[in-house]
Amino acid sequence: MSKDIKIRDAKIFKAVAPLKKPISDATHTITEISFLVLRIQLENGVIGESYLLSFQYSPYAIAGALKDAVAHIIGHKTNEMGIVYDKLENLGEYFGNQGINRWAQAAVNIAMWDAWGKTLNKPVHEILGVCREKVSIYGSGGWISYSIDELIEEVTGYADRGFKAVKIKVGSPKVSTDVERLRLVREAVGNKVDIMMDANQGMDLPSAMKLSRAAKELNINWFEEPVNHQNFQAFEILKNQAGISLAMGEREYDTLPLRELVTRNALDIWQPDILRIGGVEKWRESAALANSFNLPVLPHYYKDYDVPLLCTISNGVGAESFDWVDPLIDNPMVIQDGYAKPHDRPGWGFNFIDDKLTEIKF
Repeated sequence: MSKDIKIRDAKIFKAVAPLKKPISDATHTITEISFLVLRIQLENGVIGESYLLSFQYSPYAIAGALKDAVAHIIGHKTNEMGIVYDKLENLGEYFGNQGINRWAQAAVNIAMWDAWGKTLNKPVHEILGVCREKVSIYGSGGWISYSIDELIEEVTGYADRGFKAVKIKVGSPKVSTDVERLRLVREAVGNKVDIMMDANQGMDLPSAMKLSRAAKELNINWFEEPVNHQNFQAFEILKNQAGISLAMGEREYDTLPLRELVTRNALDIWQPDILRIGGVEKWRESAALANSFNLPVLPHYYKDYDVPLLCTISNGVGAESFDWVDPLIDNPMVIQDGYAKPHDRPGWGFNFIDDKLTEIKF
């Protein structure tokens, strides 16, 4: 089998999900829901896939980074994830490993894990070892650009589908606008559904403090990225003075911010993004570090990867859910009564539908 599991080819594709109109948070306006998909093929014919959420941002840069990375993986065995990661780390050092080069490393890593699972005919989480069979999952969205009717329709839609928690965007020009939106969401979903809020780094400390205090009476569970992710002092002040639970991690390419914030007692939930943090092993390393500080892990966005991985760690508490990728894949994740189970097929358990992909030619 050793020779058969070598990577012999790799291709990069783009897929686009429907978006009726642009959506906005406190810092970005999104005009396209798009993904880059990496497919690697082994000598044994197995195809491993990974995807990254790209939106409309820097399409040539990230596609180019992927092209550069895959040029160096041909001939490697698909179970040589660590060897390939270190090789790409060394090659990317000159222009910087944090940023698009890390995304490319992670995409390669995730595709290699998919191919390895398919070769072994096992789901990834069973290869790594199982701690639980399902994880809690929350419905995400609540975009600032939504009208009140659109906002209420989305959160009640999540509740009707069995979700026990929803997250909405905050960071409007006026704090009073965010408070009113949160109040209306609480009225719409009642007290049996948890509510979280996410400013996407779009607030200053005084505004975040004001919103945190106003949100107490609405029983908001936690506040994600209230301010710039590197403003550690603001996180510390906000937690100590407003007393609200704080979550962050999606923009981090390593665990230095995690270590900085826990020494300040300024973080309650660690939210690694599997593409930014570097792939499966780096995701799990960060989760282990969080566990050493008794912090729960609730990752960013990639439920099709995060749910299986959360089932392999002791401090995994939940995953984030968007539906964007579901129409593009052959086996969307099943969510029932507020929980999600890992796919039961080999590898990550799903594949992109060929008709939804457009190959990127260089």
